[in-house]
Amino acid sequence: MKGQKDSKIISIVNQKGGVGKTTTTMNLATALCAMKRKVLVVDLDPQSNSTSGLGIYNDSFKATSYNFILGQEPLDKVAISTPIPNLSIIPATMDLSGAEVELASIEKKEFYLKNALQEATQKFDYILIDCPPSLGLLTVNALAASHEVLIPLQCEYFALEGLSHLIKTIETINVSINTGLKIRGIVLTMYDSRNNLSKMINDDVRKYYGKLVYNTVIPRNVRVSEAPSHGYPVLVYDPNCVGSKAYIDLASEVILQERQKV
Repeated sequence: MKGQKDSKIISIVNQKGGVGKTTTTMNLATALCAMKRKVLVVDLDPQSNSTSGLGIYNDSFKATSYNFILGQEPLDKVAISTPIPNLSIIPATMDLSGAEVELASIEKKEFYLKNALQEATQKFDYILIDCPPSLGLLTVNALAASHEVLIPLQCEYFALEGLSHLIKTIETINVSINTGLKIRGIVLTMYDSRNNLSKMINDDVRKYYGKLVYNTVIPRNVRVSEAPSHGYPVLVYDPNCVGSKAYIDLASEVILQERQKV
């Protein structure tokens, strides 16, 4: 990592499932690594799709994000290297779903992940948190720990309705728990240029949210869908497909945002 600057912690959040959240986490992380950044993915979804999608399976680790968030294991016991250079992951299993229940009765339950990540902030350029498709305690912990939120938004009919609810939740967290939390950007996913609805959603989101929306649009692409079943992000599975090129463009925008803030 260059210098001693702390990590940028970004939660990838959408309370709706199937919007490309995990796909965006894996492929943005891979693209950032390809640009010589050191990245940690925190799989905070009990479905553990980021874990398996990066080629990490249950028999290759003992400690998980469940142990990490509850303070049972330190970073060096839970973060493991992936096959992708400069990319590490704190893996998840279904056990993580129990953390919601265990945290519920604990004082200052919103800050457990933030406290656990303190050590990691000097070791990585970016920490990307793949959140579950809900706004429960795991997601609240992610938002409390993060500097920014990246919102993948599927190009479908109910997208704007769900987005407004999510933004209100982020604003509430900003007021009550994490005053430094900001929305980094909205990325449109599963865009089909042949579909008038995709074009309409694209236009509407850009009309309402303006510069918050990334220029890059992630297209609907069969190679992106196939890649996780082989244990690879699409940038490794098929680096020349349109989906891979889109995620490289998204990573370039993310890095450009950082430079513009300096």
